[in-house]
Amino acid sequence: MNILGIDVLGSGFVIILAIVAISLFFNFVPIGLWISAMAAGVDVNILNLVGMRLRRVPASKIVLPLVKANKAGLVVNANQLEAHYLAGGDVDKVIDALIAAHRAEIPLTFERACAIDLAGRNVLEAVQMSVNPEVIETPIVSAVAKNGIELKVKARVTVRANIDRLVGGAGEQTIIARVGEGIVTSVGSAANHSEVLENPDHISKTVLEKGLDAGTAFEILSIDIADVDVGRNIGAELMTDQAEADKRIAQARAEERRAMAVAREQEMKAYTQEMQAKVVEAQAAVPIALAAALEAGRIGVMDYYRMNNIVADTQMRNMIGEAGPEGGKTEPLK
Repeated sequence: MNILGIDVLGSGFVIILAIVAISLFFNFVPIGLWISAMAAGVDVNILNLVGMRLRRVPASKIVLPLVKANKAGLVVNANQLEAHYLAGGDVDKVIDALIAAHRAEIPLTFERACAIDLAGRNVLEAVQMSVNPEVIETPIVSAVAKNGIELKVKARVTVRANIDRLVGGAGEQTIIARVGEGIVTSVGSAANHSEVLENPDHISKTVLEKGLDAGTAFEILSIDIADVDVGRNIGAELMTDQAEADKRIAQARAEERRAMAVAREQEMKAYTQEMQAKVVEAQAAVPIALAAALEAGRIGVMDYYRMNNIVADTQMRNMIGEAGPEGGKTEPLK
């Protein structure tokens, strides 16, 4: 019995070990994916699946896109997909883009799609944009015609992705900036803003002829002017501002001249006061000089009285001259 019991326990232990080993094997080796791949007609070696686990590559990220590519008629292998995954790319998106390009008869190789994906662009959206062009609406662009009237223009740019220039090509912001620059140039070359309002399609034709899609990841199909509004009269505002500036300059110069005149007037007043002081001083010195002359005998008393008479006669003549012939003041000669 003991021997039989030992045999029973040993057999049970072996069975448990076998179950554990099988569980670990199925957990480590994706048998389900291998069976799915074989059922789909994709030749995937089970050792490759084990290698993916060892390289920490999710087998489902490789096998399922491989099955999808095989069903779509694409020629790719597991090593290519695994290499792209290890490089940091999105394998599923690349396969979807290749399938879309294949259905739309767009020439796109696996290497090119991988390069676009690794460049940071959405390769699937690029292929879809190649099939269905996208409309980019520009912000309102302010431009001024030669007559000084401002026009506010909004345009819609229809673009299609250029697969060959997706790697290294400029994006949508460059397209918007170039179209805005073209609108400003076209409106600025118009002699009158009414010409632009009458023929807005002239803007789109002029801008489209400039080849604005050069060096970008897109191909411009059309540029349509969505809206044109009349803005401010920039020319009149500039003239008003210039007139205001000229007025301020003239006022400043007038104030400068006034200040100089005031300063000159103050100088003349000071000079006049100085001269008056000298006259008063001289007049005060006259009696002293006369007294000294009389005392020294250089003039006589009669000479003094004669001089006083002459001064009095001169003052009387001045008073008569100021009074005029009829007692009024005479008008100064003009």
